[in-house]
Amino acid sequence: LRVSGKHNDLEEVGRTPRHHTFFEMLGNFSFGDYFKAQAIQFAWDLLTEVYKIDKSKLWVTVYEKDDEAHDLWLKLTDVDPQKIQRLGDKDNFWSMGDTGPCGPCTEIHYDHGPEYGDDENGPAGETDRYVEIWNLVFMQYERNAKGELNAIPKPSIDTGMGLERLAAVLQGVYSNYDTDFFQPIIKKAAELANVSYGSNKATDDALRVIADHLRATAFLIGDGVMPSNEGKGYVLRRIARRAIRYGVRLGLKEPFMYILADTLITQMGDIYPELSQREVFIKEVIRGEEERFLETLEKGLQILHREFGKLKKPEPLPGKIVFQLHDTFGFPMDLTRLIAREKGFEIDEVGYQSHMERQKQTARSNWKGSGDQQLNKVYYDLASEHSTTFVGYSKTKSTAKIVALLNTENQQIKSLQSGETGVVILDRSPFYAESGGQVGDLGFIVSSSAKALVKDTQRPVGEAIHHQVMVESGQLQLGEAYETAIDYKRREHIKRNHTATHLLHSALRTVLGTHVMQKGSLVDPNRLRFDFSHHKSLTNDEINQIEKMVQDEIFRNTTLGVHNCSMDEAKAKGALALFGEKYGDEVRVIDVPGFSTELCGGTHVSSTGDIGLFHITSESGVSAGVRRIEALTGNGALEHLKRQKVNMQAIAATLKTTPDKLPTLVQKLLDDKKQLEKALAKAQKELASAQAGDLKQGMRTINGIQVIAAEFDGPPKALREEADKLRDQLGSAVIVLGSRQKGVKIIAAVTKDLAGKKVHAGDLIRYIAPKIGGGGGGRPDMAQAGGKSPQGLPDALEATFSYILNL
Repeated sequence: LRVSGKHNDLEEVGRTPRHHTFFEMLGNFSFGDYFKAQAIQFAWDLLTEVYKIDKSKLWVTVYEKDDEAHDLWLKLTDVDPQKIQRLGDKDNFWSMGDTGPCGPCTEIHYDHGPEYGDDENGPAGETDRYVEIWNLVFMQYERNAKGELNAIPKPSIDTGMGLERLAAVLQGVYSNYDTDFFQPIIKKAAELANVSYGSNKATDDALRVIADHLRATAFLIGDGVMPSNEGKGYVLRRIARRAIRYGVRLGLKEPFMYILADTLITQMGDIYPELSQREVFIKEVIRGEEERFLETLEKGLQILHREFGKLKKPEPLPGKIVFQLHDTFGFPMDLTRLIAREKGFEIDEVGYQSHMERQKQTARSNWKGSGDQQLNKVYYDLASEHSTTFVGYSKTKSTAKIVALLNTENQQIKSLQSGETGVVILDRSPFYAESGGQVGDLGFIVSSSAKALVKDTQRPVGEAIHHQVMVESGQLQLGEAYETAIDYKRREHIKRNHTATHLLHSALRTVLGTHVMQKGSLVDPNRLRFDFSHHKSLTNDEINQIEKMVQDEIFRNTTLGVHNCSMDEAKAKGALALFGEKYGDEVRVIDVPGFSTELCGGTHVSSTGDIGLFHITSESGVSAGVRRIEALTGNGALEHLKRQKVNMQAIAATLKTTPDKLPTLVQKLLDDKKQLEKALAKAQKELASAQAGDLKQGMRTINGIQVIAAEFDGPPKALREEADKLRDQLGSAVIVLGSRQKGVKIIAAVTKDLAGKKVHAGDLIRYIAPKIGGGGGGRPDMAQAGGKSPQGLPDALEATFSYILNL
């Protein structure tokens, strides 16, 4: 995937025959094994003997100082000596950055023939006639900060050949987009847009962008990436929304990419089975992103239309506006640049980046953990001097020695007196420090003469466990030994919830798909909360399936397995690593045989049956592509269900029925309500129709245009219908109706003969909307506005007449 950084070709995609955001790369590597001779021989044999490419069409370039590679080509292959060219650093010396591994390379080019250029001088001429198909990099140096090249002990090979370019050569076409990779998608997109591929450059560019971006979008989603405004999700959103915008340019006003995904998956699903396995998921995520963006696209375009009207070329679109479109409407910067260039403008990218950085700085300053360098230094110093051995997996009590004490000012002290609070660090502890979503333990630190309440347990840095305490009697003394004990019952509740979280995670992946990954969690004694990647709300049926799977596993009373092993061994067991967690060389694996295997440092029940009861209480959205489930276990779940039963009985008693008949009775009440609402709406519509004649009485003719601007007494949702009706009756007119019921709202409707030619409904509504303390906009024939000042409606309606008068 190539959309940013050194190899950023996004702006060229679709405009050239070979630029892509997503492409498939063929290649081979050698680390200290074979080197130049074998790599050259392999490449020539594959292209000429296996793929049967015409040797007379192949050219070779080598680094100008690499005599070895030049001589090997002559010695090992039958390439035409006249078709070997020496080029400089820019073309034939590879490096990823200013320092690090690097080396000369040799490239193989294909001559597409004189119809693509009359330059017969080969790749050195840099014409489109000659296309690089394979690059063999000879990694033999390391460049240091001084720019010096030092030979590496084991020279290596890194080759890359674009599969799309190779396919173009083998299929006898010039453009990658004319291969069987892309043509089915392009043809389907053209069919949906009712356009022809090959008849118009702008149309062809748009179709190629859509085909390319669709592949990138589908594969990213198939890999579990969800659209968002940061990280990988933002890369996906940029690509998808760019494709959607090109579709809109072709006249596609409804979601279309999810339909094209069928064609893509039919093409590539056999080769990449994850596409077929996740077909429904991929299409649903694409459609959801299309629908979200299309909802905001019109609003964003209105802002751009307004701003372009203020600019004089070559004045760029202000960075503030570019940032607003990104932050409020989800317009990636390069999409705004694309739209601006269509109108002949550039964007102020520096100003945009300035606003972005200001937002990041604000976010950083609002983060509670940032900036306290003194506190961080104290914690790091303690972590370097002390570590706490955690014994809480097997013990709830232990004897321990205090190795450090902190007061409320985070200063190291020698004792804490009765009534004081502070932090205690012990050499060993049964107290679990908050981590991985599991809250810290509570309990006591005691001796014959002292007692302290542990109010929380944290591990801010390193292996030193911080026990936040309040001394109830006596004093805690540095270097002394004490008895420690956790709140055992509280820990048992936490263990039930934590193990249930693992079962829930596994059930979600089974029911919804393997794209589900943990995005955060909270495990405390009262409940569990689990955030996970998924693109839409769960159905009742899915929730019931998940709940049943977990409960069935609880009833099986499976004994948990706990293993300490290396990360490689954990992966071999199929263990899931959790979101945001950091792991050392040795990891802890919690295994529910046949059901769930995860890396986890938390505390768990011995057998799943210890959980008792599992009940999901809610499912909701947290952010785009992230859902949240909250659930209860054990007695908490039982008490919750009891409360629900009591409430159900109370409702049944109020409605004079029994709980089992409630669904039928409630449905009847809803049906009755719906019938009453229909009767009311019908009556209101009849009243509104009676009013229509009165509305016509106030019609004025201004500048030869019939204009009605009046307050409507019917229901606000009938405003548009009434305006349409008047527009049809009058044939040629401007109608503005306003309502002060449930706030204030205005509708402007313009007949086709006037819309956009003499009167633009959107411009009209923007002119009068400030009178009601609001704003709005819309199409040339229909627009609407809302506001905060109902008392301004008469003035807004009167302003309609003055607007038409001043046209």
